[in-house]
Amino acid sequence: MKEKPTMRFWQVWNMSFGFLGIQFGFALQNGNASRILLTFGADVHQLSWFWLVAPITGMIIQPIVGYLSDKTWCRLGRRRPYFLVGAVLTSIALVLMPNAPHLASFIAPMFIGGGLLMIMDASINISMEPFRALVADKLPEKQHTLGFSVQTLLIGIGAIVGSWLPYILGNWMGISKNAEGSGLIPANVTYSFYIGAFVLLAAIVWTVFTTSEYPPDKLAPEDKVEKSGKFVIPPIMIKLLLVQFFSWFALFSMWVYTTPAVALKFYGTTDANSSVFQIAGDWVGILFGVYNGVSAVIAMLLPVVAKRLSKKGTHAIALTIGGLSLLSFLLINDPNYLIIPMIGIGIAWGSILAMPYAMLASSIPPKRMGVYMGLFNMSITIPQIVSGIVSGLILKYFFANNPILCLVMAGISMILGAVSAMFIKENTTK
Repeated sequence: MKEKPTMRFWQVWNMSFGFLGIQFGFALQNGNASRILLTFGADVHQLSWFWLVAPITGMIIQPIVGYLSDKTWCRLGRRRPYFLVGAVLTSIALVLMPNAPHLASFIAPMFIGGGLLMIMDASINISMEPFRALVADKLPEKQHTLGFSVQTLLIGIGAIVGSWLPYILGNWMGISKNAEGSGLIPANVTYSFYIGAFVLLAAIVWTVFTTSEYPPDKLAPEDKVEKSGKFVIPPIMIKLLLVQFFSWFALFSMWVYTTPAVALKFYGTTDANSSVFQIAGDWVGILFGVYNGVSAVIAMLLPVVAKRLSKKGTHAIALTIGGLSLLSFLLINDPNYLIIPMIGIGIAWGSILAMPYAMLASSIPPKRMGVYMGLFNMSITIPQIVSGIVSGLILKYFFANNPILCLVMAGISMILGAVSAMFIKENTTK
């Protein structure tokens, strides 16, 4: 196939629709895993260690799935079998996660919760990695930015609903926001995970049955690198590694520490079993929904801005806005005003989900798209692992147990990512 045909918007939408379900489940995890683990008895200084299971499983799973999906061809195609398997496993983990206390006979619930968090992340990664590769498989180079931006739009939609669902169920639907006992999860959170399991599975099934794939012999012919059997890392991937490191170090810190930071600074509590802490957790879910909602809007503007500036320039501006927004947590004294920095974080998040992949996709051999994308995922997982190892120690020994300073550290890291982006030499095709 000399040149892939241009796809219509709704074809791109259907191809990426499963990402809505993936992010629905991912948002439930990001917004609630910290408070669930704290409720189960985890110590705030050890919280980042539990979160380490996400990047570690991603670092292992994604390159393997990428490699296997490159070599797979069956009735469901190349990438779609992995979508489906990952969706089923993730849905099961979502159902079990808030029920960890009921599964505990001899093992503490927080360790069961940590194990389910690992299973959930491994399963999400099985589905997530092939979605990135599918965009590059199906779309011509001129539509890469559009493809990854549509994925970002759907990620934002799924994340808004997933982040806000516990609040909606507890405050609008009359479902209890209080746990029935110490160490148990409130009903509004539990039912949110059940709904998330259904939505995730349904969205991925939609993509599986509305999207076809090119068989291997229809993809671009092997280039010299592939014929020689050598595995060469594109220069742009190497330069993106530093940008990704600072960006994802910041994101991981934000996901882990926003709930305890908001609970301590704005609600004056560190007691994870108190009703006030649960109120803080619900508000963090709303805030996370805001930044995901902004990212959905920004996603459709990114291709336009990137054509006028450049992909790297667009990304650098977005990361700078996100970094300054995280720094502003230190200055705000009313939790309602936290919506303002979340808008800036949403701009950064939208760019993080789209622009690095748009810059990278045209530099990857088509028949090795899966394994390259899987390896590039290490630029996401390694900084999270580093953050998970060191941030709890930094919190204890340098930040005097004040988690709001972890968000300040995240802001500085994101600004460093913006500076690093300006050193990238990208392809001229936008």
